[in-house]
Formats: sequence, structure tokens, C-alpha cells
Amino acid sequence: MILNITLLIVGFVLLIKGADVFVDGASNTAQNFRVSKMLIGLTIIAFGTSAPELAVSLSALASGSTDMVLGNVMGSCILNILLILGIAAVIRPVRIKSNTVRKELPLCMMISTLLAVLFLDSAIGSGAPDQITRADAFVALLFFAVFLYYLITLAKQKKDEQGVEKPKFKLGKSLLLVALGLAGIIIGSQLVVDSASGIATTIGLSERVIALTVIAFGTSLPELVTTIVASKKGEQDLVVGNIIGSNIFNICIVLGVPVALFGTVTPVSFQMLDIVALVASAVLLFVFALTKRKITRTEGAMMLAAFVVYYTLVIIA
Repeated sequence: MILNITLLIVGFVLLIKGADVFVDGASNTAQNFRVSKMLIGLTIIAFGTSAPELAVSLSALASGSTDMVLGNVMGSCILNILLILGIAAVIRPVRIKSNTVRKELPLCMMISTLLAVLFLDSAIGSGAPDQITRADAFVALLFFAVFLYYLITLAKQKKDEQGVEKPKFKLGKSLLLVALGLAGIIIGSQLVVDSASGIATTIGLSERVIALTVIAFGTSLPELVTTIVASKKGEQDLVVGNIIGSNIFNICIVLGVPVALFGTVTPVSFQMLDIVALVASAVLLFVFALTKRKITRTEGAMMLAAFVVYYTLVIIA
């Protein structure tokens, strides 16, 4: 227990420092390439901070822990919106560009709904248990291909207005900072997940609760710390792009790739509450963004309240 607590502290230190370096490197990379910071958030930051989720899902499914895989994906997506974006909005109201409201957010909401449909379709009319099949995984990967096509078209658009801002670091140093920061984030998050899982197992929590709480929170720490740092630095496009890109990557790749490789996943203890929370969080984000083109501190507090209610129900159940 003492060793796990020590590793937990070391992991948090690596996470915080790694995220600080990572955000600076990503922001300067965007300025060097003269592309929008939203694009960097949707790609480098989102995919990079989702690396722990992918590693955990591959390892969990290879060892037969099916609940861990789905709990990792669902829990991370819910945490990203309700907790992480909620905290960012409380720190500083998050501005949402009109293009994001029209394109990226509806895509994120659609892919969240896709996961719910894929999870429930096997039980409709057949009485079979809810599951994610290899065919479902290929559908998710197809949607990710569409997302990649969108990113390519986004990269070909005119240079962002912020592109005139001179980068603090040259391209080589910016990319080095991205790599070093990402390494710190991944190593730190792995230390946190391993140590927290050990503590939770010692206490006697179920696999579903561990997956939805300890694992989901641990693998979402890169997004959490990166988002808080980016919010404090005023990098709002990085904040929004990170959350949207991470959720799309989680559903399509973190779930799609392991299931495509290892076959059908049949969770044992997941409930309708988890599916409803996943879709509702994506819809809530879209509604808040649609009304004022920003997420206010009040709306951020509402997201945090919804987070507390959901996880209270999870723990009670």
C-alpha cells in the first residue's frame, strides 16, 4: 500500500509537468506549421493523451477483462465532458467557434450515439446479451476514417488567423517538447493507473466500478491535466479540440481496434445508466455550446454536478 501511494504521487508529478511541456510544444507546433490550434487539439493532443486508454484496452482484452475495456472507454468519454470540460469552464468560460458547433460537436455526439446503438443492437429482438462484435468494431473504424478525412480537409483550409503569431520555439524544439511532454504524461498516467488499481483492489471494489472510476479517471488524467493547463494559458481551441478528438478516438480506436483484433466483447455488469450517461453528456455539451457559443462557469458547474450524480449512482449500485 505504501509503495502504491508513493508511485501515485510520482505519477501525478510526471503528469502535471509533462502536460505543461506538452501544451507549450503543441501550441508552438501549430504556430510553426501555421495551422489552426483546433486541428492540433483534434490530432496531436487528442490522440496523444488517449494513448493510455488504448494501451489499457489492448492489455485488458488480451487478458479477458471485457468489463475493463468498455468501462475504460465509456468512463473516459463521460469524464472528458462532465469533469474535465466542466473544470475548464469553471476556471475560464470556454469559447466555442461556430465551425466547431456545426461540425465537430455533432460528429462527437453522433459517434457517442453510435456506441450506444452498437452496444444495444445485439439485444434488440434476439434476447442476446448486450455486446460489441467484430463487425461493430469495423463500423466504428469506418467512422474514424470519415473523421480522418474531415481532418485532412481541415488541414487544407486557409491558415488560421492566429498563424501570424510568431512561435516562441522553432519547429524542432516544439516537436521535441511534444514528445517529452507526451512521454511524461503516458508514464505518469500508467503509474497512477497501476498504483490506484492496486489500492482499489485491496479495498475490494468490483471490476465495473474500478473500470468506470479508477481506470477511467487514471487514463483520462492526461486529458484532465492538459486541459487545465491549456485553459489557464488561454489556449481554448486546444481545450475543445482535445476533448472532442479524445472522445472520438476513444470510441472508434480504443474500443474498435482491440475488438477488431480479439473478437466480440460481452460485458458482464454494465447497466443502461452507463449508456444513458455517455449519450447525455455529449448532448449536454452540444446544447450548451449551441446556445451561447461558449460554456459558461455556471454551465461548467452544472456539468460537474451531473458528474457527481452519475458517479454517486455508480458507486451506490
